[in-house]
Amino acid sequence: MTILVTGATGSVGRLLVDELVTAGAPVRALTNYPARASLPDGVEVAHGYLGKPATLPAALAGVGTVYLAPLPAYVDDFVRCAQDAGVRRVVVLSGEPAEYEAQRDPSTWHYYRIERAIEAAGFEWTFLRPGQFMNNTLDWAESIKTSGVVRTPYAGAVQTPIDLGDIAAVARVVLLDETYTGQKLMMSGPEGLTAPEQVSHIAAAIGRELKYEELTPQAYLDRLAPLIGLDTAQWLLDGFRLMAEHPMTPEPTVPQLLARPARTYQEWAVVNANHFR
Repeated sequence: MTILVTGATGSVGRLLVDELVTAGAPVRALTNYPARASLPDGVEVAHGYLGKPATLPAALAGVGTVYLAPLPAYVDDFVRCAQDAGVRRVVVLSGEPAEYEAQRDPSTWHYYRIERAIEAAGFEWTFLRPGQFMNNTLDWAESIKTSGVVRTPYAGAVQTPIDLGDIAAVARVVLLDETYTGQKLMMSGPEGLTAPEQVSHIAAAIGRELKYEELTPQAYLDRLAPLIGLDTAQWLLDGFRLMAEHPMTPEPTVPQLLARPARTYQEWAVVNANHFR
């Protein structure tokens, strides 16, 4: 049966569509902007968005498996529409913090809210739990280009950043192989890195000396809260603190499922160097 990819023009979803097409799988891509999607030939396009539940019944018709992009505010609407459509399997792009969220007040749930709703609804499920995306450090590009400086809190925080292409490739494997049903797959890149170490890889890739400066927690909140809200900024700050107290270590999921090494941050920096020049 057809696989519906939600968020099909998003950072992971668009790469996943290509992965599934290459594998010869029947794909329907859910996008709010079909004219601008530039999707491959042979992909069925469904005009819609998870945040517009009225568009979901048509998109879900005849679908057996769904790749679900994370939009927790609308997960209950998705569940209702997917149940009505007879969807059997849901592969969720969740996140590494889900287990930590589960121990906290339900009002703070983000990824775990999605996981809990999908599991409680009775779907066959697999949860993909990547950590930091390598692409997140593109947020440093403007500061690097204008001042040659990167500023973050908790310089000793160790993350295991993962490439978007590796996430999409794992999602393709899981969507096409039902033996991963019922598993929560932690995902990471191949190495633990601090922000200063990531900055050094970018510097080498662009051939320019860069400087790293550690922000105090309050300075970080003062800079970020006006842009994304205090609650979200505090959530991000808490993540840095936890990774300083409990350094992350690489997970084996990517090489095990793909039979190849995960992309390193150094490799990613070389490919994306022009973003920082």
